[in-house]
Amino acid sequence: MKIENTIKSPGAVGSETKTRPAREATTSSSAASGSKVQLSSLSSHLQQLEKVIAETPVVDSGKVEEIKSAISQGQFRVNPEKVADGLINSVRQMLAAQPRSA
Repeated sequence: MKIENTIKSPGAVGSETKTRPAREATTSSSAASGSKVQLSSLSSHLQQLEKVIAETPVVDSGKVEEIKSAISQGQFRVNPEKVADGLINSVRQMLAAQPRSA
């Protein structure tokens, strides 16, 4: 079984990276016309958090290697109760997210 990284990184959101330069250009042109823009401390805090999230790996490579090794050595054990509970919880979440028809 091959494990592939098909999850896109949080920092790889295409539309946001394309619109940022436009927003910055708009802000600088507004500043030139005499208007003032003041950002709250929350804004800078959110920017810092966004940077931390973008730098956080999506996949724990160490854990993946540990599981691969356990599988290849025949030591990997599946807990069927945990798998069943996870499946039931997933189905519950999907059912709860569906719009109710009248």
